[in-house]
Amino acid sequence: MGFRYYSLKLTAVLLAAAWLASPAPADDAIEPRTKAGEEKAAEEDRGGGFQWGPTLKQSLFFLGVQHAFRFTTEPGTRAELRGPFFKDYLLSLKGLHGWEDSDPMLVNYIGHPFMGAVTGYIQVQNDPGYRKARFGGSELYWKSRMRAFAYSAAYSTMFELGPVSEASLGNVGKDGLTMGYVDIVMTPVGGLTFMVIEDALDRYVIERIERATRNRYLKTLARTFLNPNRTFANTMRLKQPWYRDNRGGLWRQQ
Repeated sequence: MGFRYYSLKLTAVLLAAAWLASPAPADDAIEPRTKAGEEKAAEEDRGGGFQWGPTLKQSLFFLGVQHAFRFTTEPGTRAELRGPFFKDYLLSLKGLHGWEDSDPMLVNYIGHPFMGAVTGYIQVQNDPGYRKARFGGSELYWKSRMRAFAYSAAYSTMFELGPVSEASLGNVGKDGLTMGYVDIVMTPVGGLTFMVIEDALDRYVIERIERATRNRYLKTLARTFLNPNRTFANTMRLKQPWYRDNRGGLWRQQ
């Protein structure tokens, strides 16, 4: 499942990039930022409040992609749809126990944290007061990522146990062997870890590449592939995969 999951994610990113790319170049200078400047920008954005509507739409889009992939690639998931819904759903919920489940380590400790990072970025990109925060030691940045962690934890629990979840659609856990706490915990915890890594790469590697070259194709590749989870979250809001809220675009239309 792990290899196919990442192949699907990469394919979706590449298709979105081909669809959304614009050939006309524009100014993409990176403006120098200070802590005071970031806080001022956040204060200006904060008046609109958290954007629940777009957040839920993008999360449902992501949820649909995940379940579509499950139904397409997992015969056992499709087979479980034939049983009595509520009875099998309750049996699946009762099957939650222990730490481990039957998934390989790659899925539990890489795939699910990737899911957590994607949902974390979905939260960030709809949080006007915090979405422009850059990696660093500022209170603004860490408060932003804690808010993303909380949303990712809620999404993870819903994806595992909710009414439109692995437990209800496919009855993961019904056999008492396929559901543990590992996914519920590792999705937000690992997701936060990957977000922090990608944020650091964005600030200290990607931005340096952008300053060092005028080649927009190289800049686009750096933004897209060095921040894969942010890239995927961008596609969930129908933005270019390389979009950034905190600095200018690489092409005319962003």
